[in-house]
Amino acid sequence: MSLPPDAPLLSVVVPAYNEEARLPDTLAQILAYLERQSYASEVLVADDGSTDGTAALVERMARNHPCLRLLSLDHRGKGFAVRAGALAATGEYLLLCDADLAVPIEEWPKLHEWLNRGYDVAIGSREGLGARRLGEPWYRHLMGRVFNLIVRVVAIGGIQDTQCGFKALRGLVARDLFGRVQIYGEHAPRVQGAAVTAYDVELLFLARRQGYPIAEVPVIWRYGTETKVNPLRDSWRNLLDVLRVRWYALRGRYAHHHAASPMAAVEKTAQRGG
Repeated sequence: MSLPPDAPLLSVVVPAYNEEARLPDTLAQILAYLERQSYASEVLVADDGSTDGTAALVERMARNHPCLRLLSLDHRGKGFAVRAGALAATGEYLLLCDADLAVPIEEWPKLHEWLNRGYDVAIGSREGLGARRLGEPWYRHLMGRVFNLIVRVVAIGGIQDTQCGFKALRGLVARDLFGRVQIYGEHAPRVQGAAVTAYDVELLFLARRQGYPIAEVPVIWRYGTETKVNPLRDSWRNLLDVLRVRWYALRGRYAHHHAASPMAAVEKTAQRGG
């Protein structure tokens, strides 16, 4: 498993479902930022079977931005879309970000710094010294903290925020991990409506299991008033995902393999400033 010789430094993957309203501004910000950089990059929009004009919008913008690509998928939920985008990406580094760009693209260098230090996975965190949550209702924050407590007890200890959509991985590591996911893998069923899932938990669980060191990096995050998250429905679906990760692990569905990481023996989470 290797990168193509002309691989860009960075691949940005944006999962999208019926995002024709928010995506123009998000893509404009991402493309403008990347075009100011000295390195090569690509942007992949993983369209999760949108029924609005999302696909047509991306295709129009791609005419003026050759680095922009559309990945048209069946509607199987965000986890499946992220996986498809990650496996189609060719960059040395992979950055995942949400269609609402809740974490500004300008936060990417913070994650890149930790990858340069030898970490294989760097995840944006809304917790810890330096993190900022803007405009979040108190009840959503409370729900997030309760969910994180469940995640830490059941699946992954030591990570304060598994669900922030702003995550970066080494390209080869991303291919390895997304090739192993089970819940939203190639056989994921079709879904109805917006499907926010806890694919992040399975991804980070596998990263830990494979020995890939994870850096948790505080970022700036803005709550989106047009969020597609349904507190009750998605909390229940996410809880089932977490339990499923533990159940799959107990059943031996995750293959054992030692990662060829320069820091594979390191088992810790780094937090900037603390």
